[in-house]
Amino acid sequence: MSEPLLRPGNGNCGGCGMSSAFQFLGRAREERPLQVVIPASCAAVAVGADIVRAWHEASSRKVLKPAIDTLWRANMDPAWAYRVGDPGLEIATWADEHDTDLIVMGSHGHTAVKGLLFGSVTEKVLAATHVPVLAIREAKAPRRKSLQVAIALDGSAYGAAAARYIVSHRALFGPRPEFTLLHVAEAPDPLVFESVLDPARDQFAAEGIVAAEARLVGNAAAEIAAYARTAKPDILVMGSHGRGRFTSAFLGSVAWRVAATCRTPLLLIRRV
Repeated sequence: MSEPLLRPGNGNCGGCGMSSAFQFLGRAREERPLQVVIPASCAAVAVGADIVRAWHEASSRKVLKPAIDTLWRANMDPAWAYRVGDPGLEIATWADEHDTDLIVMGSHGHTAVKGLLFGSVTEKVLAATHVPVLAIREAKAPRRKSLQVAIALDGSAYGAAAARYIVSHRALFGPRPEFTLLHVAEAPDPLVFESVLDPARDQFAAEGIVAAEARLVGNAAAEIAAYARTAKPDILVMGSHGRGRFTSAFLGSVAWRVAATCRTPLLLIRRV
């Protein structure tokens, strides 16, 4: 069974968006077990393996308790696990090994100038896996029972994959979510808009979903970020190519610039 993945940080659930991640999943009520993974630090003391293992398990339980409590209150019964090692690499490896549908991470991050759009752990996860990642970067999660979701499309296979993912996992966004298909063109050409939006529109219509549309003109990254700030969707969804060391490489230039200029929770679809 494929399972969503929630990755807490270092026990400070009130910061870096982690409480928001807990709230989001508690509200979403997806009917599947949830694996919670925390990479714990190795105890640098000369004790037996059983003692170290017990310490890891006890400290992990303490860190995971806020997440587990939140999910229990939402009538979910989460499974949990921990891994020891480099946090970003262990999260990515665990997600790949368990056929995970979604990694949800609270992420502080700052700006492209400082080089950390999401925080070092989240960026390492993004660089190391093609599993979809939802990065929540504000202290408060969306509170609506049904979310407003904007899907940015660019005509690529990754944009099409983003639309497919949303259709397949629409229960994540509540009982009656509202979807908007968004495309930015260099010029107001109806044929260009139709060529990009029509395939996604058909995917949604095949499942009985009516999606609104936003047709924008200008620089893709600037217009998407401006739309997110003004329309205020609860989640912005983008397909993202690339896999490499640097942020702009593993996100793709448009997603990288959008992430640098808006704080909307960002769901990145990295596989086609």
